[in-house]
Amino acid sequence: MTIIQAVILGIVQGLTEFLPVSSSAHLVLVPFLFNWKLDPAQAFVFDVLVQLGTLGAVIAYFWKDLLTILKAWADGLRTKTPFADAESRLGWLIILGTIPAGVAGLFLKDKVEAAFSDPMLTAVMLFLTAVLLTLAEVFSKKTRDVNELTWLDALIIGAFQAIAIFPGISRSGATISGGLFRGLKRQNAARYSFLLAIPIMAAAGLMAFSDLLAVPGLSAFLPVVIVGFVAAALVGYFAIRWFLSFLKAKSLLPFALYCALLSIGVLLVMGTR
Repeated sequence: MTIIQAVILGIVQGLTEFLPVSSSAHLVLVPFLFNWKLDPAQAFVFDVLVQLGTLGAVIAYFWKDLLTILKAWADGLRTKTPFADAESRLGWLIILGTIPAGVAGLFLKDKVEAAFSDPMLTAVMLFLTAVLLTLAEVFSKKTRDVNELTWLDALIIGAFQAIAIFPGISRSGATISGGLFRGLKRQNAARYSFLLAIPIMAAAGLMAFSDLLAVPGLSAFLPVVIVGFVAAALVGYFAIRWFLSFLKAKSLLPFALYCALLSIGVLLVMGTR
C-alpha cells in the first residue's frame, strides 16, 4: 500500500464511518474499483486501525458529553445510585448496547476477516443497508429522546450494531435504524449511535494491534497506517458535524439510494470483468 492509497482510504474512512453508507464497504470496494492489488493481511489490519482515526474524531467531537457521562457514571457508583442520573443511565446503556457486537466480534472474527476479501458479498450487504435505511425511515415514529432509552432499547440497537461487523452493513446506518425502529428522533438516534461506536471501535483497534505486529515489513507499513489515521480523523470530525446538522430536517433516504446504486454498480462492474 502506498502513501497516496493510504490518504485516499483515510479520507474515505473519515467520510463514510459516520454517514450511513458503510465505511467497511468502501474500504473494500474502492481498492476493487481502482483495481489496486493490496496485500490482504495488510489491507485488513489497515482497515481496522484506520478506524482509530475516526474514533479520535468522535471522541474530539463529543468530549464534553463524554466527560459529563463519565462523571455521572462514576458518581452513581460512588453513591450506589447508578441509575438515578440521566447521564449515568446513558453510560450504562452504552455499555449494555456494546455487548452484542463484542460477543459477535469474538466468535465471528475469522468470518469477518474473510468477508473483507469478498467484494460481491460486500456489495450485497450494502444493498441490505439500503433496504434497512428505507424501512427505518418509512416505519418509524421518531418521537423519543435519548433520555427515554430503556435497557431493552439498548440491547436491540446493540444487536443492530452486531450485524454491522460484516463489511457492507453500515454500523452507523444499522444503529441509527435500530434507534429509529425504537422511536428515537433522527438526531437522538445518531447521537446514541456515535457514542455507542466508541467502545467497539476502541476494542477492534486494540485487537488489531497484535495483527499489526505480525505484518511483514512493519517499519515500512507503519507510516502508511499513520497517514491513513490522520486523514480519517480530520475528515471524520467534520463529517460528524455535517451529518448531525443534516438530520435536523432531512431523512436517510438519500443515503439509502446511494447505497443501492453503489451496490448495483459494483455488481455490474464485477459482471463485466
